[in-house]
Amino acid sequence: MREVSLRIDRYLVNTRITPNQLTYLMTVCGVLAAPALLVPGIWGAVLGVVAVQLYLLLDCVDGEVARWKKQYSLGGVYLDRVGAYLTDAAVLVGLGLRAADIWGTGRIDWLWAFLGTLAALGAVLIKAETDLVGVARHQGGLPPVKESASEPRSSGMALARRAAAALKFHRLILGIEASLLILVLAIVDASRGDLFFTRLGTAVLAGIALLQTLLHLVSVLASSRLK
Repeated sequence: MREVSLRIDRYLVNTRITPNQLTYLMTVCGVLAAPALLVPGIWGAVLGVVAVQLYLLLDCVDGEVARWKKQYSLGGVYLDRVGAYLTDAAVLVGLGLRAADIWGTGRIDWLWAFLGTLAALGAVLIKAETDLVGVARHQGGLPPVKESASEPRSSGMALARRAAAALKFHRLILGIEASLLILVLAIVDASRGDLFFTRLGTAVLAGIALLQTLLHLVSVLASSRLK
């Protein structure tokens, strides 16, 4: 995506468009993934991927333009984090509503909408657990955390953390990866004529989100990040 964004930057750096305006647009694109996924069939999943890829593109562009124009601000950092929160949540909520088949002719099964929302909540909580480390250290008068502090103090916990990082299953609940998974599920479901794999994926992502939320919390408490 950097190869694309750098080509776009040249048309923006000499305009009056600010990095924060690009961040706002980035967030809108990410949030639009939710209604896009409500479109039935493969096309809804394709639109969801397009929305998230536009989010990813603008996420590159806003930072590059900010560095070129030397327009840095804490507000921009804050807005970027909000955009990431909302995009991850939008994709997973959209998946849940898609699995519930709200435009179908049969009875709407709200269980799937609940599971999608649960997955979205987990994805947001994981980000919040990381960001709250900085909040806690600031309120305690401590300097920003160093990367080495993220290593758990227990050798067993450290080994489990490295194993989880190698498997990378936690990335499935991030908006970019989740949107691509949803497209794959939609293609398989189209061949079956139902929503079986979309619903299976919703349940799996909800499970991953809950498990990862708990494991990440334990990882933070077992490390030196709050010391």
